[in-house]
Amino acid sequence: MVEGLASPSGIVSAGDGSGRLFILEQPGRIRIVEDGTLLEAPFLDIVVRVTSQGNEQGLLGLAFHPQYAENGRFLINYTDRNGDTVVSGWSVSPDPNRAEAGSETLILGVDQPAANHNGGHLVFGPDGYLYVGLGDGGGAGDRYGNGQNGETLLGAMLRLDVDGAQPYAIPDDNPFLDEPAVRDEIWAMGLRNPWRYSFDTLTGDLYIADVGQNAYEEVNVQPAGSGGGENYGWPILEGTHCFSGEGCEVAGLVMPIWEYDHSAGCSITGGYVYRGSQYSVLQGIYVVGDYCSGTIWGLARGAGDNWQSAVLAQTDARLTSFGQDEEGEMYLVDRSSGILYHLAAQARP
Repeated sequence: MVEGLASPSGIVSAGDGSGRLFILEQPGRIRIVEDGTLLEAPFLDIVVRVTSQGNEQGLLGLAFHPQYAENGRFLINYTDRNGDTVVSGWSVSPDPNRAEAGSETLILGVDQPAANHNGGHLVFGPDGYLYVGLGDGGGAGDRYGNGQNGETLLGAMLRLDVDGAQPYAIPDDNPFLDEPAVRDEIWAMGLRNPWRYSFDTLTGDLYIADVGQNAYEEVNVQPAGSGGGENYGWPILEGTHCFSGEGCEVAGLVMPIWEYDHSAGCSITGGYVYRGSQYSVLQGIYVVGDYCSGTIWGLARGAGDNWQSAVLAQTDARLTSFGQDEEGEMYLVDRSSGILYHLAAQARP
């Protein structure tokens, strides 16, 4: 347990062999936990550039380049002073615990019509490409009509090659390259507000937790062999249910593998498939939680691709993010208390 964090919103490992954890603070700082201790000086402080007045605004995403140990490059996602999404690249300084202050380069900017549903997570996939999850632009009920609109980047999962060109290139196998009505950057669409997604480090499957509207929270799984192009249904569907409450056309839409209604929580926080070595009972289990209720569930794939769920823990935490260290062990942060917890498991009797 590590205390003293200010509205923590993410946990990331650099994968450089240092064993450090990098903790996002929503107002605009990245802090380092090294050997169980929170270092006093931040790795990066961009509070002056960040708007965090809205509950879903601020410094929201961090991804270290797959070759970070060699090139010292990392990327962040934040809402700027206008409330718009900025994805930018940075470099580490000669001090490995400090970023180079003047090294920011813009990769992607997206106008946000409202303060909520910014998405914000960043992940490099097994293919080396950057995955950027964006919400539908906010408001409620897809007010701006972005969920099924391929001409906007909002409400979609993007897939970018940040090494192929400046500021980025489009991978030549992105699914909508021949669709003039869909942006080339889009990998999948029909998302309301993807709040934390992750690749299973063993299988390569992509797990996407998507925050619901008034009734249902959901988890989508994109198989490793997918060529992209999935439509996860928002706002036609909320979970597996017609959002309008009436009959709707679901042909071509991909259903979630799991959902829960708002008797169990109100805002999903996606996690990881556990691949660590300390807790064999969790091996292969996807761990996910809810921001409002503090409930943590485990999901397991059963026969015939049927999924089973079980409550793993009931906490008092405002769960904003899970994270993994270099060994695959899991952590979570509580936004209210500012505490980083190590996720442990008891052996079966």
